Amino acid sequence: MVDSEIRGAINVAEACAQTDTIEKIIFSSSLTAAIWRESICSEKDVDERSWSDQEFCRKLKLWHALAKTLSEQAAWALAMDRMLNMVSINAGLVLGPGVSQQNPHVTGVAQMYENGVLASVDVNFLADVHIRAFQDRSTCGRYFCFNQTVTTEEEAVKLAQSLNPLISLPPRYEHRGNEVHAERLRTKKLNKLVEGAA
Repeated sequence: MVDSEIRGAINVAEACAQTDTIEKIIFSSSLTAAIWRESICSEKDVDERSWSDQEFCRKLKLWHALAKTLSEQAAWALAMDRMLNMVSINAGLVLGPGVSQQNPHVTGVAQMYENGVLASVDVNFLADVHIRAFQDRSTCGRYFCFNQTVTTEEEAVKLAQSLNPLISLPPRYEHRGNEVHAERLRTKKLNKLVEGAA
């Protein structure tokens, strides 16, 4: 899975580099390419400058996160080498009508919640952000894209039930509803993009 994802990213970026009419590449990635590392518990904020640690992903067998991290880094390396105008959209867990609930992103969902980095995005909002990123000439770099963060036990249980039977939270999440984890994901760039187009 990891190798094919990297090859796919490189092939698409290379094809864009060889096409004179391509003005901008919008690369779809994942928040999982930014949130997984040993020190995540001690970090104050996670933003577009953050990257998942490859060895940490291997250690925990977070193959989706590893594939997204390596493929996005490969695409960025090629884009910089070939001087391509590229923007990446790092989406949270994609939810909404017509979206398959079969999502590899759910591996480690309890840890993501406990670390304040579990976020989801409505598929329609995600599509709109891709369009805005393409149309806005000032966009550059990475954009975290989500419109809900899961910070309470009630929200975590509700999300787990909506994805059931794919994931289950540990037994400690039994509708107690009293634990709140601070949101640590930052979307300053996304907010500017969305507000600027409104």
